[in-house]
Amino acid sequence: MTSLILFGSLTLFLLMSIPIGIAIGLASLFTILYSNVIPLDFLVQGLVTSVDSFPLMAVPFFILAGEIMGRGGVSDRLFRVANSIVGNVTGGFAIATIFTCMFFAAISGSGPATVAAVGGIMIPAMVRQGYDIKFSTALVAASGSLGVIIPPSIPMVIYGVTGSVSIGNMFIAGILPGIVVGLGLAVYAYYYSKKKGYSGTGIKFSLKNVGKETWEAKWALFIPFIILGGIYGGIFTPTEAAVVAVIYGLFAGVIIYRELGFRDLPQVLADSALTTATVLIIVGSATAFGRLLNLEQIPSRIAEGLLTISENKIVIILLIAVLLLIVGCFMETIASIIILTPILLPIGISLGYDPIHFGIFMIVGLAIGFITPPLGVNLFVGSGISGVSIESLSKAILPFFIVMVVTLLIIIFIPQLSLLLIG
Repeated sequence: MTSLILFGSLTLFLLMSIPIGIAIGLASLFTILYSNVIPLDFLVQGLVTSVDSFPLMAVPFFILAGEIMGRGGVSDRLFRVANSIVGNVTGGFAIATIFTCMFFAAISGSGPATVAAVGGIMIPAMVRQGYDIKFSTALVAASGSLGVIIPPSIPMVIYGVTGSVSIGNMFIAGILPGIVVGLGLAVYAYYYSKKKGYSGTGIKFSLKNVGKETWEAKWALFIPFIILGGIYGGIFTPTEAAVVAVIYGLFAGVIIYRELGFRDLPQVLADSALTTATVLIIVGSATAFGRLLNLEQIPSRIAEGLLTISENKIVIILLIAVLLLIVGCFMETIASIIILTPILLPIGISLGYDPIHFGIFMIVGLAIGFITPPLGVNLFVGSGISGVSIESLSKAILPFFIVMVVTLLIIIFIPQLSLLLIG
């Protein structure tokens, strides 16, 4: 009965459109009051102790770094590099937009931040080039999901903390899967562009031009190498890397590119603080929720239930994939990771999956939720930029959804993509 109260109240609050972090906290509170066994202090302690973590300090700093770089001229310069390489091919502008999202994903760690930073520039630019506005918005919304797949990634930090897995290894493991997803989206963009007659820029490919744009964007392109190189080289931890990213972003935006003034910093700090507060409320309430699940032994029951459905490893892993896709439609990625990791990770390990590979699988599966209604955060950000209705955008996003599901299956069944670079 306690389990019914816990999940029933959460479903009710979500249907009432209560923010996910508050809904999870209220569901935990109702369950504690109903059981009359656990003291209310349990909820308060969960909210406090869950965010009292050194690795979690990376989250606010990566959010701040993404805000700084999004407004500091980084995304525009990244696009110029991508466009100089693929701009002349069929659908080159669209493919360059995807590559720009991949570059920016290696900076921001956030899906919506990637859509906002790149979409604000590229959606209007694609429309001016003759691209359909629905396709353009859907393309950026789907590509923005790479923000949590290509490292650094805030959900990877959360998974590492929740599953006691190396965050540094998660970052390295996300590189090749992120590239696979990006290439999958680029292949579809090429096919669609060829079908609709979207030609390239008409500017002939030139190594000199690529070199020129790369040189002008060198400070932006250098950021991922600093973050990942520093972590993998043992120079600093992921948390310290987030601080380095903030300092470097300020240096590039204020001093080098001079597109971010000191008068802009209060707004940047306010926006990042608001996002951080939202994330940490979700983390705190979801952690308390997860502890209630463990007290009720719900994870072990679900694990036993899944394992009794079939003894076939492929069937079980596909059922988990479907579960992740469904959860992603209704629940925020960070909350999903905190709640589902204690449930699904032991199942994955029992099936012979490496915890790092399983974590990448979970994150890619949940990242697809950024483009699936009713939650679909990237859809709302893209809609806000272009003015395309959520209903129209939900239809336009369907081919990209299919492409991402196909790449998810590739990542599931080819573990080397996640584990090769770890060594």
